[in-house]
Amino acid sequence: MTALRRLQGGLRRASGRVLDVLLPPRCLACEGEVAEQGTLCAACFTGLSPITAPFCAHCGVPFTHAERAVLCPRCEVRPPAFATARAALRYDAGAKKLILPFKHADRTDLAWPLARQMARAGAELLARADLVVPVPAHWRRLLGRRYDQAALLARALGRIADRPVAPDLLRRARRTPPLADKGAAERAVTVQGAFALARDGAARVHGRRVLLVDDVVTSGATAEACALVLLEAGAVAVEVLAAARVPDPRLRDA
Repeated sequence: MTALRRLQGGLRRASGRVLDVLLPPRCLACEGEVAEQGTLCAACFTGLSPITAPFCAHCGVPFTHAERAVLCPRCEVRPPAFATARAALRYDAGAKKLILPFKHADRTDLAWPLARQMARAGAELLARADLVVPVPAHWRRLLGRRYDQAALLARALGRIADRPVAPDLLRRARRTPPLADKGAAERAVTVQGAFALARDGAARVHGRRVLLVDDVVTSGATAEACALVLLEAGAVAVEVLAAARVPDPRLRDA
């Protein structure tokens, strides 16, 4: 058996080298040459901004200065329904090189490298999650895009952390307009009542700790709306893990 495994490993390495000759490895973001398939070049890698402390202990928004308080001003006034949120990257120019093609240009191959970044940032959240659930897209949006990027991330995270994934647990009860140009308050109103559980959702979520997965968190309004539905159905707690987090402009000079 050991000899067979060594042979199989040797064949995989050989086939990988042949593939690299026929199709030279390219950077996931800029198509520049790299040493290994599925990686970033040095310039694109250093252009990423991983979110590290300090950040809000509740919503995960990054702070500018280390001496900030534990909570951001928004969470100090009204903490969101979800228990904790974390994101792998700041949503800046470097992260957009990965996330925008993933969302809008059929680059489904980017789900796995993004999920690896998320698994690093959200290791503690994944370790205590009973169920991984993606933020759902509306069916009309799926017709145009042909895939749900949050579901792809959730499935990849489930494989990485060996956690069960329920891609159909939540659904969009109604379509919402794009939120990019809306403020936090308007976002909250827009997504209110936009999500619902699948028919058997209550039985599947009751008494479980749910990890909600999305590609980008901006104000947290979408995550909040999903968390309220899950908690109302009996989830013990809801935590949030995203590929990227939009920094709060109010904290730039804080």
